[in-house]
Amino acid sequence: MAKVAFLGLGVMGFPMAGHLAAKGHEVTVWNRTAARAEAWLARHKGRAAATAAEAADGAEFVMACVGNDDDLQSVCVGRDGAFEGLGKGAVFVDHTTVSAKVTRELAAIARDRGAGFVDAPVSGGQAGAENGVLSVMCGGEEGHYAAAEPVIAAYARICRRLGPSGAGQLAKMVNQICIAGLVQGLAEGLHFAEKAGLDIPDLVEVISQGAAGSWQMVNRHKTMAENRFDFGFAADWMRKDLGICLDTADELKVSLPVTALVDQFYKDVQKIGGGRWDTSSLIARLRALG
Repeated sequence: MAKVAFLGLGVMGFPMAGHLAAKGHEVTVWNRTAARAEAWLARHKGRAAATAAEAADGAEFVMACVGNDDDLQSVCVGRDGAFEGLGKGAVFVDHTTVSAKVTRELAAIARDRGAGFVDAPVSGGQAGAENGVLSVMCGGEEGHYAAAEPVIAAYARICRRLGPSGAGQLAKMVNQICIAGLVQGLAEGLHFAEKAGLDIPDLVEVISQGAAGSWQMVNRHKTMAENRFDFGFAADWMRKDLGICLDTADELKVSLPVTALVDQFYKDVQKIGGGRWDTSSLIARLRALG
């Protein structure tokens, strides 16, 4: 068992930190809004810190799951940031989806302090975090990853190192690129089926067992048909992630036409008030069009 700090108790971080405590790790949590940390302590064994630096002090592993590049930099190197308390030999594990650029910058700072840094974005959404079955894509030095992997296992179904620092973030970009096109295809198919008068449950039972089948189809078709979109990763966050994908694609001189198009479709979802709806809300845009 390890001494672990967890920074960021949002819809993902809250249950992830809970799984660490349930596995017997000594967990210290920190969140910008102290009430969130208090709510976590009401359900789990551990303690709360007043600052990220305090949480990191003495921890063998410091996990973070915050919002974006700016949030992560603030949590790491801002005033009372975690790196102030990060000890030599400790490993910082970042579960935030951010750019590979900021990942490499922070990894270099951690290295200068004698600490490790593993970028470890996750896939699986709120349900995956709550059930402890996330897919975790990692980048960083092999030794740092090997040390962190048993701790990450508390909330992971699968965890893999895919290369040096930044590789985890690049893998998460691939994940989001694949999801964007897939969800748009599913939205179009279900919208077409509705207009054609097909029975959605019967339809999906048949086609989900063929080449069209996907996790999104199995897990989201029912709520999409019912126009319910409060089941995980929000359109606002998806646009943030797709922006990272598109910026990186420009740097790599890679064309992502479908991703760019779906990014604009999520912008349309935001315009109709769906910024906090989950990613399957692309079908709401089609319904709004008629």
